[in-house]
Amino acid sequence: MGKSTEPSVAVSIVFEEVAKEIGVPVQFQRYWLWAKRQNHTYRPNRPLTPQEEAQSVGQLRDVTNRAFNSELKLFLEVELGPEFRPLPLPEKSKDDILLFFKLYDPEKAELRYVGRLFVKASGKPFEITSKLNEMAGFPLEDDIELFEEIKFEPHVMCEHIDKRQNFRASQLEDGDIICFQKSPRPENEDQYQYPSVPSFLQYVRNRQVVRFRSLEKPKEDAFCLELSKLSTYDDVVDKVAHHLGVDDPSKIRLTPHNCYSQQPKPQPIKYRGVDHLSDMLLYYNQTSDILYYEVLDIPLPELQGLKTLKVAFHHATKDEVSIHSMRLPKNSTVGDVLNDLKTKVELSHPTAELRLLEVFNHKIYKVFPPNEKIETINDHYWTLRVEEIPEEEKNIGQHDRLIHVYHFIKDPQNQMVQNFGDPFFLVIHESETLSEVKARIQKKLLIPDEEFSKWKFAYVSLGRPDYLQDSDVVSARFQRSIYGAWEQYLGMEHADTTPKRAYTANQNRHTLEKPVKIYN
Repeated sequence: MGKSTEPSVAVSIVFEEVAKEIGVPVQFQRYWLWAKRQNHTYRPNRPLTPQEEAQSVGQLRDVTNRAFNSELKLFLEVELGPEFRPLPLPEKSKDDILLFFKLYDPEKAELRYVGRLFVKASGKPFEITSKLNEMAGFPLEDDIELFEEIKFEPHVMCEHIDKRQNFRASQLEDGDIICFQKSPRPENEDQYQYPSVPSFLQYVRNRQVVRFRSLEKPKEDAFCLELSKLSTYDDVVDKVAHHLGVDDPSKIRLTPHNCYSQQPKPQPIKYRGVDHLSDMLLYYNQTSDILYYEVLDIPLPELQGLKTLKVAFHHATKDEVSIHSMRLPKNSTVGDVLNDLKTKVELSHPTAELRLLEVFNHKIYKVFPPNEKIETINDHYWTLRVEEIPEEEKNIGQHDRLIHVYHFIKDPQNQMVQNFGDPFFLVIHESETLSEVKARIQKKLLIPDEEFSKWKFAYVSLGRPDYLQDSDVVSARFQRSIYGAWEQYLGMEHADTTPKRAYTANQNRHTLEKPVKIYN
């Protein structure tokens, strides 16, 4: 209980107010000072002296309790008899030690306060076991084990007490806490999850309620489990599998939470890749209580020997995109991916050749060579696009050029170029004018005349558009000396009026303007 009192008020007046409030006369009250131990715990240290009880609240606070600043904290000891009637307090000599006792029940995994006792410093714990059994409601002759609860932070410290060694030799003093339990039988030790006081305190200190979310629904809590920060990787996936009704825990894959982005981290946890739950929840110096889960169709160790890539297949003649999860051995090549994909998609003709592109922010950054290993390819930040190679690109003339063509608009405030839509390659011929190139683009994209007439075309280099006239020869603008094909392109400026459809080929959820089908 707390009371606001002026510093000038006598301590005795406060005691009388407490007596009225709790119904215990002052003569049946004993107040103790708290002391901070070296291990940073606080325990009742000693009763107030008659001289201290005669002081004002401010005087007592200043003399005895500077650490609490403006507060004076006291421990009130009372003795209650039948029907909670207050009784006179036992006398305390210098040889008496005030100890507090807690009873642990391993069957219920419950630790509760059962009372206090004064013991002689020269006495031995076995001398009070009958009294403790009485407090617990056990038969007086039952064998019990005693533990000293020393501290809880930053880690649990709980030591077994030798019942044959006197209290002074065990370094017990006023205010110490003793936990006791029935001596466990060897045949019962495996029956309880926390069979002893130390194991239970470790559990309480390290218990952690974790919110689990399906990786497919990362904003919604699916269920919660109470675990221990010391739970092993196997412990955690076993509990998740049991909750989900999954027979094989190795089919559970977990992904940590990014405390800053409030999203799943890009990389999942590898099979037995961390030691404890605490490692799963730690992100730099931040601790989360969220984990994301997936139920795999094959065991995670087997899956880790494979590489999974999500690719977006753009059909050559149909206005649609299909998303495919390609799962192959890590030593596979891009060519292996493309050959596998051919069996899953509809091609424009049986001999069509495919290529894999790396697309980001509506620009093509790379065409993967067929012999490149897939193990190092990242599909979390880039869109991987597969398309048929047009016939005209297979037979490029000596003076023809293969250029990038991108859609763009200009920001009305800062006039910066912003790309959107699906980028593509186009072969331009040596003396071909913009008018001729536009005709081929309109045919490729199937844009109506009225809408296409509003489009502007520009040579864009390093983000700066240079608008072209219909009579300009396009190939003259594209110099081979420019570093990086994405730094120069033919830009098509027009309004972005096509509805966006999000798809999850990667973590960034880029948008497509074509109907999307997803295959896993």
